[in-house]
Amino acid sequence: MQDVIKEKLKQIENEHDVKILFAVESGSRAWGFPSKDSDYDVRFVYVHRKDWYLSIDQKRDVIEYPINDLLDLSGWDLKKALNLFAKSNPALLEWLRSPIVYYDDLTISVVLRKIGNEILSKKACIYHYLHMAKGNYRDYLQGEEVKIKKYFYVLRPILACMWIQKYNEIPPVLFDELLKMEGLEQDFLEEVEKLLIRKKQGEELDLEPRKKALNQFIENNIQIFEEYVKGIKESNKVNIEYLSELFRTTIEQSWEK
Repeated sequence: MQDVIKEKLKQIENEHDVKILFAVESGSRAWGFPSKDSDYDVRFVYVHRKDWYLSIDQKRDVIEYPINDLLDLSGWDLKKALNLFAKSNPALLEWLRSPIVYYDDLTISVVLRKIGNEILSKKACIYHYLHMAKGNYRDYLQGEEVKIKKYFYVLRPILACMWIQKYNEIPPVLFDELLKMEGLEQDFLEEVEKLLIRKKQGEELDLEPRKKALNQFIENNIQIFEEYVKGIKESNKVNIEYLSELFRTTIEQSWEK
């Protein structure tokens, strides 16, 4: 599948006259708990030629392809990506740290990984992860029987909030790494590990009685972070001119190659 994806990335460059700067896996495969039928969520950042940006036209700044049973491909233009980076967009921060990399020319990704924690907006990231946790919890984990695999899609964003609060840094992408955080109770870890082992063995986790201990953990932490995020005070740490210079330099270097 790696070869198929890399070939598709080359086609995208030719079809759209762009250079792809990096391309990675996103979603459950990158998080470390894919299902048997999980598709490949490929995300990438690309750059146009300089003249493309020197226009008064409002141009489309994403490239997307129809999702099929196996492949979900989409990417952001570099200018869009840098604007979102300045706002600590959690999706982009995860792309930059994905453990599954299909291509990386190392012109800009190295720099963004290096400065990501320096300009991190704890408030923006926690709001994002909290919203994700609350939505999935509301939709999938109510009632006596629940879609058991959805626990991962609620626990992961909550653990990400906890990581940001504890370490003041961008959380790991892999679920296993989040579980290494200091202070997690052993009973909680054992309950999660049981589910994780079943998931990694390929068992399709469907409707089962809800895990009361996990629901309580989720509800407690949603309440905690709803209050915590309100009290975060931040000053603007983003040097826009630095990112603008990075933008210009990347355009030049990408097309020189």
